[in-house]
Amino acid sequence: MYTHIAEAVKRPDLISLQPDVVCLRFETMKIYSALGAVRHLLESGTVQPGDTLVDSSSGIYAQALALACHRYGMKCHIVGSTTVDRTLRAQLEILGVTLEQVRPSQNLRLDQELRVRRIAEILKENPSYHWMRQYHDGIHYHGYRDVADTIAREVPDGPLALVGGVGSGASTGAIATYLRDAGRDVALVGVQPFGSVTFGSEQVPDPDMIIAGIGSAIEFRNVRHELYDRIHWVNFDCALSGAVELLRSSGIFAGLSTGAAYLATRWERARDASRTYVFIAADTGHRYVESAYARHAEAEPVDALKPHEIASLDELRLPWSTTSWSGGHRSAGPRPDGKSVTRAGG
Repeated sequence: MYTHIAEAVKRPDLISLQPDVVCLRFETMKIYSALGAVRHLLESGTVQPGDTLVDSSSGIYAQALALACHRYGMKCHIVGSTTVDRTLRAQLEILGVTLEQVRPSQNLRLDQELRVRRIAEILKENPSYHWMRQYHDGIHYHGYRDVADTIAREVPDGPLALVGGVGSGASTGAIATYLRDAGRDVALVGVQPFGSVTFGSEQVPDPDMIIAGIGSAIEFRNVRHELYDRIHWVNFDCALSGAVELLRSSGIFAGLSTGAAYLATRWERARDASRTYVFIAADTGHRYVESAYARHAEAEPVDALKPHEIASLDELRLPWSTTSWSGGHRSAGPRPDGKSVTRAGG
């Protein structure tokens, strides 16, 4: 029996789609990150019960932090983007969260910059508030140790490939790190939208991109580039096709980042069948019903889709590109464009 809803909601389901393909399905994955971070801050004495935690969010982290604050008796202030919908706003208000949304903007970079600018103003006005810095503070890695332990316990021994949206870097980076530290052979495959600066696709915009949560228009220091072995850049249309096929073939109703990860998993498995593939479904598909699933008739057959294998970031192009990310998890090494990878410590 659980003592708080956050502990129940965070638990993932491991669903075997084939003997060597597993879906790691969450209702909302970032609760692990938020719970682990808040618990660490309390245990270290950085914050005290009753303090106010503040951060920026496009939606999913806002709910996760709200539940973590409710669980540990903290106050919560969220600076949200316009993507925070009515359903989530109502939940946040009832949970006692102070929510303010920035004005609508025409691009992701401006939206993120407005939110970060507002955070700075809030901290100046309220110096006792603690900024969670989900994109930059390595404490967001801590909560995912339990996820790695679940995979280690339930997925049979042998080499693994972990596939998932990069986002802030904490989820895929932490899970792979904890598994590797325990001695597991893990290849880490990161999924990105076009237009994201994280792995250098900002020069190739995707006009239909609504999966911004797995990429960024600003640098995230929690992304440790040297951890990743392969990168896939997937546009909206391909992600939609992957999500629709996953629902049709398995009944799993998940977000667009999951559709992109499912496509990447299929491709990587065709390249290397020596591993068990675990792909992350970070949230459900409910947020994407009107913007994506309602267009399911437009989805292309996934067997007809294949990525452009590139050797340089200059070769990136829509709708789907992929490459080996040089250096792997053993050293920083060069990027595919020949530039050095900057180690982005947490």
